[in-house]
Amino acid sequence: MGILSVLDREHTIAPPGYSRWLIPPAALAVHLCIGQAYATSVYKTSMIKHFDASQTAIGVTFSIAIVMLGLSAAIGGTWVERNGPRKAMFVSACFWSTGFLVGALGIGTTQLWLVYLGYGVIGGIGLGIGYISPVSTLIKWFPDRPGLATGLAIMGFGGGALVASPLSRQLLSLYDDGYDSNVSTSVAGGGALVALFLTLGIGYFVIMMFGVVNIRVPAEGWKPAGFDPSQLKAKTLVTTSNVSAANAIKTPQFWLLWVVLLCNVTAGIGILEQASPMIQDFFRGDVGGKSTVAVGAAAGFVGLLSIFNMAGRFAWSSTSDVIGRKPIYALYLGVGIIFYLLLATVGHNSTALFVLFAAVILSFYGGGFATVPAYLRDLFGGYQVGAIHGRLLTAWSVAGVAGPLIINGFLDREGKPGTLTAEAYRPALFTMVGVLAVGFVANLLIRPVADRFHEPSRTTAAEAAK
Repeated sequence: MGILSVLDREHTIAPPGYSRWLIPPAALAVHLCIGQAYATSVYKTSMIKHFDASQTAIGVTFSIAIVMLGLSAAIGGTWVERNGPRKAMFVSACFWSTGFLVGALGIGTTQLWLVYLGYGVIGGIGLGIGYISPVSTLIKWFPDRPGLATGLAIMGFGGGALVASPLSRQLLSLYDDGYDSNVSTSVAGGGALVALFLTLGIGYFVIMMFGVVNIRVPAEGWKPAGFDPSQLKAKTLVTTSNVSAANAIKTPQFWLLWVVLLCNVTAGIGILEQASPMIQDFFRGDVGGKSTVAVGAAAGFVGLLSIFNMAGRFAWSSTSDVIGRKPIYALYLGVGIIFYLLLATVGHNSTALFVLFAAVILSFYGGGFATVPAYLRDLFGGYQVGAIHGRLLTAWSVAGVAGPLIINGFLDREGKPGTLTAEAYRPALFTMVGVLAVGFVANLLIRPVADRFHEPSRTTAAEAAK
């Protein structure tokens, strides 16, 4: 095999005494890079003008990437479990970086289909493999605190825009003398966008290699000092048995949780994909008038949302270790309904209120992502949880299309970018309230998995050893 044999699972087994706290930074390195997907709204207007396309046409790029994320995670989940996190992270880095390079070619030749292929399809595969690659590994390292463990890594995906948003603006200013992030009418030219994509593609590959080199899996039979697995059964919905990925998708619990994730993500992703133009439009006095929020401030708003998205992933998922997964999702969805209503009805009255409502909504959105692997661990056990998580992420694929389409569809009907006001957003926001209500009901219906779906203990042990 040569050099690539170092990627094999058997070469990533941690030696005795290896600290499990070295694993989250390795996972974080990958998630921070692929989390750049959340910063696309910073240069969305520039892309619209460069390609002379509609909001929906450019927004499709983001949707394709999220669809491919879910599909690659679902199809590749079992492969990731079998081959280990190091090989999966390396494959993710190759696809993610190549996506940027092909996307740059599409921008340079004004071929939008190449951007769809590069950033959307190829980059989306990198997103999916990279997203799930550390999850089952983290749960194996932290069986006593799965919510905290997955929150530590997955918060990086939410925090990706925190780095990518200001970085993208600075790079565009560097590559295009005419681009000014503080002027609302300023857009970057095609050459600057090409240079941006090339820089990000190469830079992210280098950073992701840090994760590839440092990731480890625990040795067979390892467990944290003082941890007693039998104590888990005392908690509601938490099982000490195991369910295979093939059996998990036959349970009503899997599909109810699929609906919960779909609804939570659809509601959050619609705002996130439109965040930068949205805050400007909400504070535009008249149709076609000038917004009181500059482009630079709007990009800063994207970064702020990223902070809450990231913090929510850690804080809410850690809280779920204490109060349970089902109650925390009731909070995400129930309180989320209230804040969506407030955003739609009174959000335009104050910039501070608008930012507060959006920030809380995005903290729930991020928390939902970080908590779901632990929810799956509670319901189905640790055996093949990564593969089950991959299949569940198909809900993200559907949401990646539904969320932006709902928002962009309403906005395209209301008018052109730069002329919209808060009124144009209300139909879409009220639609999201209904979506969250469906998810709230689905979460209430989740019960423990029936015994008939559990794996015999001997079979599980044999398969794990294999």
